[in-house]
Amino acid sequence: MPGQWGLANSMLFFAGVNSYDWGKIGRGSAAAKYAAATPTGDFSIQEERPYAELWMGTHPSLPSKDAETQRTLLDLVQDNRALMSPEISARYGGKLPFLLKVLSIQKALSIQAHPNKKLAEVLHQRDPRNYPDDNHKPEMTIAITPFEGLCSFRPLAEIAHFLRSVEPLRDLVGSQAAEEFENTIKDKEDSEDSAVVEKNKAALRTLFTVLMNSSSDAIAAAAQKLVAAAESSPDTFATLESSPSNPSNPSELAQVAIRLNGQFPNDIGLFVFLFLNFVKLSPGEAMFLKADDIHAYISGDIIECMASSDNVVRAGFTPKFKDVSTLTDMLTYSYAPIEEQKMTPTEYPYATLNATAYSSSSSAMLYDPPIEEFSVIKTDLKAAGAKATFETINGPSIVICTSGTGKISVGSKSEEVKEGYVYFVGADAECVLENAGPQGEDNQVFTTFKAFCELDRAEINGNL
Repeated sequence: MPGQWGLANSMLFFAGVNSYDWGKIGRGSAAAKYAAATPTGDFSIQEERPYAELWMGTHPSLPSKDAETQRTLLDLVQDNRALMSPEISARYGGKLPFLLKVLSIQKALSIQAHPNKKLAEVLHQRDPRNYPDDNHKPEMTIAITPFEGLCSFRPLAEIAHFLRSVEPLRDLVGSQAAEEFENTIKDKEDSEDSAVVEKNKAALRTLFTVLMNSSSDAIAAAAQKLVAAAESSPDTFATLESSPSNPSNPSELAQVAIRLNGQFPNDIGLFVFLFLNFVKLSPGEAMFLKADDIHAYISGDIIECMASSDNVVRAGFTPKFKDVSTLTDMLTYSYAPIEEQKMTPTEYPYATLNATAYSSSSSAMLYDPPIEEFSVIKTDLKAAGAKATFETINGPSIVICTSGTGKISVGSKSEEVKEGYVYFVGADAECVLENAGPQGEDNQVFTTFKAFCELDRAEINGNL
């Protein structure tokens, strides 16, 4: 039966779903569809309600539960620390070090950043209501459906272009602040000299802080002018006659600006949009966000994996608590093309894939960010009978199916897997995934995402 613990070291569990205004509506939300899929869960979709996030982990804000017994995953791993491995239990206080989510985004999700570990501790002590964790929150985004978002600051030359080509933006920050920024970075936008980079970052910090402290009346007046320009001349939006090249597609930029203003009228985020990289991800593409990196999500369904924390510093596109001074103080002010934020997955070397009569293109691809708390493997099994056998790791895993039907085998235990099913797999357990769809040339693809944590053995022995 699903949810039974035994020698197999695995369980099917129910993941909770949050309903926020920015979520997709009813069954249009992947988060809601997956939450409703668990066979012994008690969640049912309300067709007019927005569903934003599916949470998979031990975080107390929305803990996952055994689908049958309703015991929380946190209780289960703390009762049996071998499920996470003694080393990881000791390192992370008996809690899962990562939080896996599915986000379904209908409207823009706030201009935000997540604090580093030191700042998280300060914010939590000072304001536990708005900052409920003392942990940092680096995170990784993998697109399930086409995704739009904002990620880190644009190259400085692009920001300078918008200061010159978008009159309402220049009016908002003021000519003096704009000229000081332009003079500082002129002919040095792409310098790799560390002293120059620091001066450029300081100039960007000053300019962005001026923008973020604009009055509500000034923002409203500038937003109306910006939207009017986007609506009246989309093909030449944010271009200059003397320099017609635009760092973005003008009509696309105009369309997104109009859409964002429709969602959050007269919001400072409309101008932050011109400072940040506009990124589009196709399914399977990913980006990594370090602590203290500014970002926002605009649309799409994504897998999101992060260190286990719920700390968010917001400053736009949100009705929630905004903390502008903290945001402008904490940011790294790193600036680079969006390509530098994207992640390129590699073949996962510890999975064995079998071949089938209909497909030899199955894959297990590793997304491995530069942190210890988590990595993610996307597995596509493209024909009935295709299998991926994962070697044991000294750490826990969570597996979610996002398409197709299959089977998961952990030790001697096998269970069916359908779209939306979520499984916990304990440490030191071999895991086998198999496509159980119908035979044929036009076979279904069985897709799963497997988040896991495994500490470096040499580092463990030296520090624990």
